[in-house]
Amino acid sequence: MEQSYIQINNGQLALAAALILINVILSVVLQLGLERRLAIASVRMIVQLLLVGYVLEWVFTLRNPLWVLLVALAMTAMAGASAVDRTRRRFRRIYWNSFFSILTSSFLVTGLAVSGIIRVEPWYDPQYVIPLLGMVLGNALTGISLALDRFTEDLASRRDQIEAFLALGATRWEAAHKRIQEALRTGMIPTINSMLVMGLVSLPGMMTGQILAGASPIDAVRYQIVIIFMIASGTALGTIGVILLTFQVLFSREHQLRLERLNKVK
Repeated sequence: MEQSYIQINNGQLALAAALILINVILSVVLQLGLERRLAIASVRMIVQLLLVGYVLEWVFTLRNPLWVLLVALAMTAMAGASAVDRTRRRFRRIYWNSFFSILTSSFLVTGLAVSGIIRVEPWYDPQYVIPLLGMVLGNALTGISLALDRFTEDLASRRDQIEAFLALGATRWEAAHKRIQEALRTGMIPTINSMLVMGLVSLPGMMTGQILAGASPIDAVRYQIVIIFMIASGTALGTIGVILLTFQVLFSREHQLRLERLNKVK
């Protein structure tokens, strides 16, 4: 079967990798000290992507719902952990809360899109499920990370104010709802900003990939619109979920702020 896109060989891949030398040279000239981190990040990214490529090629061949589900769960677990790893303050159940929030939000949104909007047959077709889920997870983990970090930092920095509200008879929700609002806003702003300039300033990766693969630009745009709304709703649900779970941990039912449960990461 004739392919409708230009394949990239190993030599071309090496030439592309050489572009990172621009970053390295700038780091050396400006004494940024990022050379080692750039090298590690580049090697790690290449290894991770190649491994994922081989795994997905195998999964695509099998087309088995169990293996698709296992890959999806592994992706979700890594996304949940990555979201927490970017925060500066943590508590005992934070990894579980992050995993649960990103699991429920991403699986719900991807399931609705695959079964109800795109109507993939069979529903577990990895060609659709894995890429769509991956895009939702990637954006949801950013929103969750930003919201978690903002919420916990706000509680720590505004402790006196919050405890004053509680001492004056405010409920835990009344004392915390402003901080919750700010955290949710922080988590959702990157997605909103991306939506505002999409098509004018940037061409999204999914759309670009489909066009390079030979799809009609209009078809690619339709897919991208579906994906962006999936990302927006998945990010919103995941962010709200993790902040509400964190609220339950850091505010007791007796309307007390329990900041001793927070540990600052060095």
